[in-house]
Amino acid sequence: MTREVREVVRDEPLVRRRLLQLLEAGPLTVPELAAASGHPADEVVIWVMGMRKYGDVTVGEPTPEGYFSYAVAKR
Repeated sequence: MTREVREVVRDEPLVRRRLLQLLEAGPLTVPELAAASGHPADEVVIWVMGMRKYGDVTVGEPTPEGYFSYAVAKR
């Protein structure tokens, strides 16, 4: 990780909206979200896990490569 975890977590409110916008088009894996958002995958996984913890995203089936896909949770 290039930045301290607390720095990455601090950026979550700024990045959350963009990640959810990307997921509105359909389920994506962490590497796909990282590529689409321009953020490092190790930071995206922290943000996605936070969104999962608070019910913002749901987890789908794993891809053949072993990555889980995430989608916007229906509320």
